Amino acid sequence: MVFAPGEKSGNEQEEVALQNASKQIVQTAILQAVQQVSQESQQQEKKVNSSVSLQLERGELTKKHEKK
Repeated sequence: MVFAPGEKSGNEQEEVALQNASKQIVQTAILQAVQQVSQESQQQEKKVNSSVSLQLERGELTKKHEKK
């Protein structure tokens, strides 16, 4: 079979389509992982902040500081 310049066979087109689909899957997986890590970091930060706030409200942090 002879193809015009720039034209690809069905197999080559299929290969390119599979490569593009693979790239898209990897990009999506990476994006989801980054978002998950970001959400977990934010949740952890909220826990730390709420714990510190609660300790401040109770006066626990200032008491520890005063003892030193």
